[in-house]
Amino acid sequence: MTDFQHPERKILLNPGPATTTDSVKWSQVVPDICPREQEFQQVMADIRTELVKIAGGDAARYAAVLFGGSGTAAMEAAVSSTLPTDGKLMILINGAYGQRLAKIARAYQIDYIEYQVDWGRPIDWSTVKSLLSEDDQITHLAMVHHETTTGILNPLEPFCQVAREFKLVTMVDTISSYAGYPLDLTQTPVDLLMSTSNKCLQGMAGVAFIIASLELLQEIRRYPPRNLYLDLARQFAYQEQTGQTRFTPPVQTIYALRQAIAELNEEGLEQRWQRYASNYRILIEGLERMGFRLLLDDQVEHSRILATIFEPDDPNYNFNRLHDYLYNRGYTIYPGKVSELNTFRLSILGALQAGDINDFLQTLAAAVRDLEIKIVYDNAD
Repeated sequence: MTDFQHPERKILLNPGPATTTDSVKWSQVVPDICPREQEFQQVMADIRTELVKIAGGDAARYAAVLFGGSGTAAMEAAVSSTLPTDGKLMILINGAYGQRLAKIARAYQIDYIEYQVDWGRPIDWSTVKSLLSEDDQITHLAMVHHETTTGILNPLEPFCQVAREFKLVTMVDTISSYAGYPLDLTQTPVDLLMSTSNKCLQGMAGVAFIIASLELLQEIRRYPPRNLYLDLARQFAYQEQTGQTRFTPPVQTIYALRQAIAELNEEGLEQRWQRYASNYRILIEGLERMGFRLLLDDQVEHSRILATIFEPDDPNYNFNRLHDYLYNRGYTIYPGKVSELNTFRLSILGALQAGDINDFLQTLAAAVRDLEIKIVYDNAD
């Protein structure tokens, strides 16, 4: 029988949803409440204030807007709501989630261009400038901060510098970096950030949110809406006027988000960043001792949240067998997303401690031994 008071702890090494604390899980057990009640509106207001603060934003310049949905809902709300009919979007792509932004633009028939580099390689900012110089119709610039396709971090500083030079509206997918990596809207003042409750915030899946400048939120009210549910301008206006979302929110998940934010504040942002970085270092050093090879080299900036690992060139290796061995012992690993390469991924986001990573590495070593996998690479050089 399941023990609901003490649920079994699972170590999720996939890039979200993340391992959560029992206190976050239990925070969902609350009296039933209509989300139109003032009590719940206060919960929403407090969360919105905290979300801006976590990003280093000034409440006089930025606001948070909540939606029920996954991180993709935040991406879709951002792209579909912030482009005027005569606007043009440039998307910087070095992974699958940059490509997802492009898919959303296509779905809404928004005018856009792509600047693509090989997945896992850094953006060439001089090329970005050249492309912008050649096309004065571009009004908006979008990028994924942490590409969980590979684990590369795309720096915000040059992104903001280029945007300022060309006077572009900026939007950044921080879905897997928000609260897990330093963000400061006073230093890198992008117009819009997208994120979600279930990654580095360590809440439950189901709340997507956007942090946007008040100037942008006022500007887009003039644009004809492209959809109903994910209309950012009207969701913001309704939340400001009533303290509510226009449609029924995921009530219990929002209580869990409130608890997750309280736990983040108790831990401290700097301490969370340091914990993630330390767990990442333990993971990488352990993998390298076993002989595994990483996709990213030292020439690119690692997020210190996720690693992409080459699969061994050994006939005994099979991802599903390895996954099942680890899953049956409480660990979840994730397949790779770089289509032309055989890889798998491990992420350290979530309520994980150094002991969890060390225990995983011991279990992984046991899996390699028991499944008789040789950590060899045919093209090793």
